[in-house]
Amino acid sequence: MDERHVRCLVVDDEARVRDVMARVLTGEGFECRQAASGAEAVALLEREPFDLAVLDIQMPAMDGTQLLAEVRLRWPETGVVMVTAVSDVRTAVSCLTRGALDYVAKPFEIDEVRARVWQALEKRRLLRENREYQLHLEQRVKEQADRIEETFVLGVHSLVQALEAKDQYTRGHSARVSVYAVEIARQLGVDDATVAEIRLGGELHDIGKIGVREGMLQKPGPLSEEEYLHVMVHPTIGERILAPLLREHPIILQIVRSHHERLDGAGLPDRLQGDAIPFVARIASVADAFDAITTGRPYMRSRPPEEAVAELQRCTGWQFDPACVEAFARAFPDVSKLPIPTPDVSASRPSLPVQV
Repeated sequence: MDERHVRCLVVDDEARVRDVMARVLTGEGFECRQAASGAEAVALLEREPFDLAVLDIQMPAMDGTQLLAEVRLRWPETGVVMVTAVSDVRTAVSCLTRGALDYVAKPFEIDEVRARVWQALEKRRLLRENREYQLHLEQRVKEQADRIEETFVLGVHSLVQALEAKDQYTRGHSARVSVYAVEIARQLGVDDATVAEIRLGGELHDIGKIGVREGMLQKPGPLSEEEYLHVMVHPTIGERILAPLLREHPIILQIVRSHHERLDGAGLPDRLQGDAIPFVARIASVADAFDAITTGRPYMRSRPPEEAVAELQRCTGWQFDPACVEAFARAFPDVSKLPIPTPDVSASRPSLPVQV
């Protein structure tokens, strides 16, 4: 605020008092307008901005306390000084708790008016500076949070790329599972914030395979029971890797740890049953299985997407959540049009039970 161009509004139903107050403020170099009632003041405020409003408390119709409430609600940048009779000082003090910056008691001394008004303008300046500081602080915090999130996402993608470099058969798998899981979630009416977590959870669900021996991931044949159990530690490894980074994102960690659980309790790592399996993990399980069936592996040729859907439906109720399978079918009514890669390396291999 440029103190040489302060615009003041004096509101009082007594013309003599109003004129004296206006002369005092004009003498301080302020531009002054006058209003004889609360309604007239509101009309002026609606037409032009004011830095300061000096309001008499005792006015007919809309009194000063009512006008104060209106000003604070509609023109919060306008500072307010109340004018009151000595006998009504208690009311003026209560106005301070409602947003008035100061008050002047009648009969007033000119020097006191000057001091009170300048004090009120200084309070207004400090309040505005504090609001601007808070606004800028919030903006800086948001910008820093955005940078941290961006750095985190870049780190996540680096982890995924490291996994895909280790196991060529998972290349693109995580991205596709993320896409499928997001569409399933949307069909189920999941809110946008949770969908965003599911998207990232899909990209990270297999990150624990970084800790699995490459020989197991690329073995050109079925895994032994011991080898299978070794591979299936990847959900817990993934959770341990990500937990320090994702303490505030439990949904992602649930997907990573529980996407191999089964409704019948025969899944890993915790052998959870039914609704004990996190809902987001049940979504990811369907997405993961569909992509595993339709993507070729060293030990298994890929199968057409129509067969994959039939397999999901066959396993509904004991391995997969029926609602999630139905949502997948609604999301992708024509699976033949999905851009699913089929690596040549698996084209001639026989069809074997899926190991994911």
